Amino acid sequence: MKTLLQLNTNTNKTPTLPVTEIEHTAFCKTEDELPAQPLQDELKINIRWQEIPIEYLKLTVEELDKRIARARLSLGDRLMILGHHYQRDEVIKYADVRGDSYLLSKSAATNSKADYVVFCGVHFMAETARILASDHQTIILPNITAGCSMADMAPTDDVLDAWDDLMGILEDQSIVPVTYMNSTAEIKALCGRNGGIVCTSSNAEDVFKWAFQKGNRILFLPDQHLGRNTGLKMGIPKESMIVWNPFKRMGGHSEEEYNKARVILWRGHCAVHTRFTVGQIEMARQRFPDIRVIVHPECTSEVVDASDINGSTEVIIREIEQASSGSTWAVGTEISLVNRLAKENPDKNIFCLDPVVCPCSTMYRIHPAYLAWVVEALVNGVVVNEIKVEPEIAEHARIALKSMLSV
Repeated sequence: MKTLLQLNTNTNKTPTLPVTEIEHTAFCKTEDELPAQPLQDELKINIRWQEIPIEYLKLTVEELDKRIARARLSLGDRLMILGHHYQRDEVIKYADVRGDSYLLSKSAATNSKADYVVFCGVHFMAETARILASDHQTIILPNITAGCSMADMAPTDDVLDAWDDLMGILEDQSIVPVTYMNSTAEIKALCGRNGGIVCTSSNAEDVFKWAFQKGNRILFLPDQHLGRNTGLKMGIPKESMIVWNPFKRMGGHSEEEYNKARVILWRGHCAVHTRFTVGQIEMARQRFPDIRVIVHPECTSEVVDASDINGSTEVIIREIEQASSGSTWAVGTEISLVNRLAKENPDKNIFCLDPVVCPCSTMYRIHPAYLAWVVEALVNGVVVNEIKVEPEIAEHARIALKSMLSV
């Protein structure tokens, strides 16, 4: 066992926030609708945008529609466009497949006709598609600045330091690394190298059961709330789940606490889902006594406890689509999806729990202008924003993903 002086995290670090987290509220509005503007107008919002040829800046959504349609027609089956549920309507309408990140990555892997896969999502999703896709396929992210604040909260070096420290702290070294799909390829690879696994919000409980068959405890990355909610659902007491804070010496806990813990949670969260509060749920119930409240398990445990249903994006969609006509739903997930559900289910009253409309600021960077740019470049034989993953990282990340498929 390492001594305290040998541990990687033997001094406190200065707490920092990923830029993606700081920029999260950039698009927040009090209106329900967030129609796309010409890109030059959206660029006035002070966040990081990828540079794009000037010709695309002033184009209206209607003009972009025509150009994207022409490019798609020209490329035919060689092009596949994937759209995550959180994409704005002006982008999702072009998607050949809609879904969550893993479903979309699998779709790319099973479509051998597509030479080019344009992933309208965020960086870690395109990475996963790259890992699972065939060698002849090129994976493209329309806007390279579309990252994920949650994934950014688990930098590789910090996680490697924590893993090394836990190997020294734990008396039996019996721990299995589990990472949520919303993580970088390098973190997935770390799990693959160390007998670990990947999970989604749909299968987290089954993955936890798998992991506990292999070890006495779990290191769960990077979303503490999904990890905690999954543990509570399985009957693991809150006191048996502790948070590893990378900014504190030895993660903020004693060796004894780590050895007693069943689940060690990384200090990460989703900027979208942690906006929802118990107070918002109480207000919704006061307005509509017969309301049903459904939230994502990336919300805090208090919000999950106060809701009627919690589940993945796919669960939220299914529950609302199958609900009786005339029912009222308050939804705790990303606003673009909530608005789409409301439009596609006009016989129901559907609204977002948060009265302030805050789309995922990184997903929202996939403006139609960026989509037009990358597909028109393909017509001209130019690949823009190709996503690549180092072979060794891809190999080990694939091991963790395949372990998930075995569950």
